[in-house]
Amino acid sequence: MSWLSRLTERRILKTLAEGGLSGLEGEGKPLPDRSGEAHLDAGEAMGYRIMAEAGALPDEIRWKKLAEAKRAELAGLTDPDARRAAMSELSHIQMQQAMAEEARRKFMRD
Repeated sequence: MSWLSRLTERRILKTLAEGGLSGLEGEGKPLPDRSGEAHLDAGEAMGYRIMAEAGALPDEIRWKKLAEAKRAELAGLTDPDARRAAMSELSHIQMQQAMAEEARRKFMRD
């Protein structure tokens, strides 16, 4: 164990003993599911969380949510014409999502 790990552990234990970690938001609740952030680095994930809490989601996240909703709708359709129309809409949404993701990647590289 490195000196930094030991120092961190001691500070956590001291704060815990002083009651500094009680009464925090979400205490006693399970951690939120963040499996969708697995492909992001920690900085991007934190940025997305801050934007989501402020109600300002990036376009790619908005398109991703629309795609999920359209897939759920498509799963319940049985009429071939309605399925075809829904699949066309889903294709358009996925294209918009891919374009937004590529724009973010390009922005992050430059």
